[in-house]
Amino acid sequence: MHVKQIIPMLHTFHIPVMGLGYTVDTPIKVAKYGISSVVSIIEDNMIEKMRKFYSVKYNYPYTEIKNGDDDYRARRITSYLDLMNKIIVSQFEELKSLKFGTNSELDKYFSFLPPDSNLKNKYFKAISMPESEERTALENELRNEMIIGDIDVNIMTKCDNPTYDKNGLKLSDEYSDAHSALRGYANSKLRSSLIFSAGLNPRLFSYCAKFSDFYPDPSGEIKKKIVLKVTDYRSALIQGKFLAKKGMIVSEFRIESGLNCGGHAFATDGLLLGPILEEFKEKRDAIRNELLELCNANLESREMRTLPPSFQIKLSVQGGVGTANEHQFLLSNYNVNSVGWGSPFLLVPEATSVETNTLNELAHAKPEDFYLSEASPLGIRFNNFKQSSSIKQLKERIKLDRPGSPCVKEFLAFNTEFTEKPICTASRQYQDLKIKQLQSAGLPANELESEISKVLEKECLCEGLSVGTLILSDLSDKRRPQGVAVCPGPNLAFFSGVHSLADMLGHIYGRINILNNIKRPSMFVNETVLYIDYLKGEIAKSKANLNKKQELYFSSFKENILAGLKYYHELVYKMSKETEDYKKNILTDIDTLINKVLLISTQVG
Repeated sequence: MHVKQIIPMLHTFHIPVMGLGYTVDTPIKVAKYGISSVVSIIEDNMIEKMRKFYSVKYNYPYTEIKNGDDDYRARRITSYLDLMNKIIVSQFEELKSLKFGTNSELDKYFSFLPPDSNLKNKYFKAISMPESEERTALENELRNEMIIGDIDVNIMTKCDNPTYDKNGLKLSDEYSDAHSALRGYANSKLRSSLIFSAGLNPRLFSYCAKFSDFYPDPSGEIKKKIVLKVTDYRSALIQGKFLAKKGMIVSEFRIESGLNCGGHAFATDGLLLGPILEEFKEKRDAIRNELLELCNANLESREMRTLPPSFQIKLSVQGGVGTANEHQFLLSNYNVNSVGWGSPFLLVPEATSVETNTLNELAHAKPEDFYLSEASPLGIRFNNFKQSSSIKQLKERIKLDRPGSPCVKEFLAFNTEFTEKPICTASRQYQDLKIKQLQSAGLPANELESEISKVLEKECLCEGLSVGTLILSDLSDKRRPQGVAVCPGPNLAFFSGVHSLADMLGHIYGRINILNNIKRPSMFVNETVLYIDYLKGEIAKSKANLNKKQELYFSSFKENILAGLKYYHELVYKMSKETEDYKKNILTDIDTLINKVLLISTQVG
C-alpha cells in the first residue's frame, strides 16, 4: 500500500525560523490565514513561559512542568505544541464561521492569497454575487477548501549538548538537548514538518526511527515529515541517503543561501545560490529516485507501507529574496514549491515577536549595522546587528572588567579546554580562564590584543535570542536584565519601518512595494558580494601561515565564484519580468564582480 500525497500549499512563501524566540508564537499569529511558519524548539525554558502566557490568554488550564521533573524538556515542548495546535484550530473554526463580504478575518484570509490563486478567484466570484442559494453553495465550497498553515519546527542539529542530573551525573543520549526536543515534537499531536538544520547528526537522525509518526501511518499518511535545510546538493544527498536507509524519506530540501541569510551562516566553498538551485533542478528526479529506492527497500524489509513511484520531494529556497519579481523567478525558473521570507518579517509585529526597542532599532537601521560576526559560541559565523542591546551589554561588561555572561541555560556549552564538563565560550567562566591563559603565554602586545578581542566577541545567544520575546510578553526576569540579540540577514538593510502583515504579503505578491530608498542590487549579486568579502577575509586571516592546502582551497573557492558569475551572466536573459534597465544593471554588476574576483590573490607568499 502507498502513502498519500501532500496537500498543496495555498501560499507560495513560508516564514522560516528566526532566533529562538522571534517565531516561537508565529503560528498563533498567522496559521489561521493558511501561512506556514517554523518554531525553534530547543529553548524549553522560554517555551514553558510562553505556554503559561497563552494558556492564560486563551483560558486553557495550565500546570507547570518544573526543571527537574521527569523528562521535563520534552514534555514542555509537547505541551506547548499541542496548546498552539488547539488555539489555532479554534481560531480557524471561528474564522470560517464568519460572514463573507464584511471585511472580516474571513475576507482577510482570501485577500492575503497570491494573485493567481484559484481559491482567491472563486472568493471574488462569490462576493460579487447577490445573496442566493448559488452563492451560499459557493461560499460553502470555499470554507471546505480552506486550510490552516503548518506549525513546523526546527532543530539545529549541533545544539545537542549532553544534560546532567541533580548530582552532576551525565544522562543518557536520549536526554540531550536536541534529542529531547525531537521527542517533544514526536510526541505532539501535530501534523507538520521537522526541519533539521546545521548538517548531519547521525545519532539524532537515527533517533527519529524510534517514532512511528515519521513513517506512513495506518491511513497511509506521514504525520510528521522530515525537511532538511541544506546549502548544497552533495550535503542533501548524503543526509537524505542516511535517513532513507532507515526507512525515512526526506519530504523537502530547504535550500538556503550560505551567507545571504539570517542567523548562523554556513558558507559554501564559493558555490553560489543560483548554480546550486540549478543543480537541484537538474537532479531533482535523480535524488528522488535514489532516496525512494533506498527508503522503500528498508520499508519492504520490515513489511511496512512503501512510498509510490509518484512520490515527490519538495524543494524550497530562502535567503536574501527581496522583491516580488525575485520571488516569482525562483518559483518559475527553478520549480521550487515555496520561497522563504525571513528577516523582513522581523518588522511585522503581526507575525513575529520582537520587543519594542529592538524593533525600533531594526526599523531605522543602516546597511552598515548588519554584519557577519564571530559572536556565536558554536564557532560558526553569525549574522549580527550592531545596535542590539546584547552587544551594548557585552561592551559594558568589558568596560567594567567583567567580560562574559552568566551561563544559565548551557545550550551552547561545548568547550572542554579548561574543564571536564563542557562550558560555553561566551560564559564569564571560560573568558576569565582563557584571557588569563593568553596573558601568561608571552605573546607580542598586538597579537595578545587580537586574541583577547576574539574571546570577548562571543555573545550569550541562549539568552539573547529568546529574552526579547519574553520582554515583549512581560515574562522576562527583571532581577537579571539580559541584552537582546537579533540575527537578521543583510537583506534587511533594504527594508525600513514597521509594517502590517497585509503590507508584507502585498509586497511578496507584487501588489505594493515596501523597499526603502537604498539602491538594492539583485539577490544574486548581493550574495556574490558577501562571498567575495568572505573570501578576502579568510585569506587575510590565513596570510601569515598560508600553506599549500589552504592555497588550493582558496583557489577553488575563487573559481567557484567565477563559475557562478558566468552562470548569472546567462541567467539574466531568463528574467522576463524585469525591465531592460534592470537587466543591464545586473550585467554591469556581474562584470564588475568578475574583475574584483580576478584581482584576488590566493597564492602563498
